[in-house]
Amino acid sequence: MTLLAPTLESFFIDRLMGQRHASRHTIAAYRDTLRLLLTFAEQQTGKPPSKLEIDDLDVTLITAFLDHLEKTRNNIARTRNARLAAIHSLYRYAAYRHPEHASVIERVLAIPTKRFDRALIAFLTANEVHALLAAPDQSTPTGRRDHALLLTAIQTGLRVSELIGLRRQDVQLGTGAHLVCRGKNRKQRAVPLTAQTVKALRGWLAEHAGGPDAPLFPSNRGAPLSRDAIEWLIRKHTTTAAENCASLKTKHVTAHVLRHTTAMTLLQSDISTTVIALWLGHEQEATTRDYLHGDLRLKQRALDRTAPPGTATGRYRPGDPLIAFLNDL
Repeated sequence: MTLLAPTLESFFIDRLMGQRHASRHTIAAYRDTLRLLLTFAEQQTGKPPSKLEIDDLDVTLITAFLDHLEKTRNNIARTRNARLAAIHSLYRYAAYRHPEHASVIERVLAIPTKRFDRALIAFLTANEVHALLAAPDQSTPTGRRDHALLLTAIQTGLRVSELIGLRRQDVQLGTGAHLVCRGKNRKQRAVPLTAQTVKALRGWLAEHAGGPDAPLFPSNRGAPLSRDAIEWLIRKHTTTAAENCASLKTKHVTAHVLRHTTAMTLLQSDISTTVIALWLGHEQEATTRDYLHGDLRLKQRALDRTAPPGTATGRYRPGDPLIAFLNDL
């Protein structure tokens, strides 16, 4: 074997698993990236992956691989950048083990991420939230579970992986009610619960017995719900809710949209972005500031506060209800 093969193995075993305690999702993403890269390199050089040298994976080949991802595999810029991040992580590790290849490694590490257009953040209005929470059939155990899950997701803003990982012991419903979740980079955080969420969770926990380590929102077989299962039940209840709330018909509602809804609700309540960042588990407050662009009402309030003296504030509102109805279609 060449130097590349043991370096790659050590990167996963020593660096990711041993030192960083990376999650299985991170390991799987890095694995898939490097498997694609080695397959592409074999096609370009004619060498099997175990015979490839570090110098074979130079800036020219890596750049060609990134172009291949976009043009042949039709990957978007975000995916391309995620693949590049995995490659950069490997090369930073290789720089310590093989300084004799520093020139090649340095050029690869200098490959920049690609800029891309950022769409406005999608979120639900108060009426849409009410319709979605009313959609599950609470006369059935599954409907009561789904209602409690949706309410928890909308109120806490947990990531879908954090919802999946919740256990019964993570929920404290007494004084100072809150739940504890494990977020990115294995960071724990506590999120307060409202009285409405406490009531729903208390009823659900009393109905569905289980040990402290049992999943909070189990499947019918008692196992944690999968990511696909949660996204499916959100789509299902969104379709039902759209029958009573027409605006939901034009929205693609996902678990992440529910997370955005939490952030926008807090922001509209004049909660600072610093607190929202802690609430959502953002590592950088700059991530939270993206929500400032999501709601025109926030910008309108800023305009109202800076309007010249004697100027009427607010936006145009049609006086006739029929015209308002037509404008809302």
